[in-house]
Amino acid sequence: MGQGFKRVLLKISGEFLSGNKDLGIDFEVVSSVCRQIKKCLDNNIQVGLVIGGGNFWRGRSSGKMDRSKADYMGMLATVINALGVADTLEKMGVKAKVQTSIHMMPIAEPFNKDIAIKHLNSYGAVIFASGTGSPYFSTDTAAALRAAEINADIILKATLTDGIYDKDPNIYNDAKKYDTLTFTDILKNDLRVIDSSVASLCRDNNIPLLVFGIKNIENIFL
Repeated sequence: MGQGFKRVLLKISGEFLSGNKDLGIDFEVVSSVCRQIKKCLDNNIQVGLVIGGGNFWRGRSSGKMDRSKADYMGMLATVINALGVADTLEKMGVKAKVQTSIHMMPIAEPFNKDIAIKHLNSYGAVIFASGTGSPYFSTDTAAALRAAEINADIILKATLTDGIYDKDPNIYNDAKKYDTLTFTDILKNDLRVIDSSVASLCRDNNIPLLVFGIKNIENIFL
């Protein structure tokens, strides 16, 4: 999916990184993702990456916890994933920088748009962690925000299905797959593949978004 672009923003869920585990990181899965990122970089495609934290924590499943505290826990989970991916990339000979929305200097750089773009131009890989830095926003929203800030050509959103449907294809045999959609269509039809804030951000900043199936991991580059 990355071919034909100079700079992409790749969004991957934390759950995908857990593989067949209930929680945590399956580094065989991480390695498979990193090999595709390296392939993009080897073909002069710069990659910004946003990873969810659902393999460790999901704020919406936090019961009676205060929403803000639950969301901050989720942001910390994304940092764990970012460090794991960065380490795997570095072991493959790829320089990768982690930037966080919440300052944690011993661990990663604080997010800075200009520095992120310099990193992308220098060696092509930056991982953006801790979401937007504010509660009540998903990592999908963080992906759209970072894509706008780094002037990404496109957002590549990896999902376990092979695109966008009018209803869950895992439940309904008559689910209709969309080939193309406008962001206004997504908002109007209340399609839940992305948050309404993501659709609005992408529409207002003219950022295309491609939803693709990650069961075939090579789809990241192909």
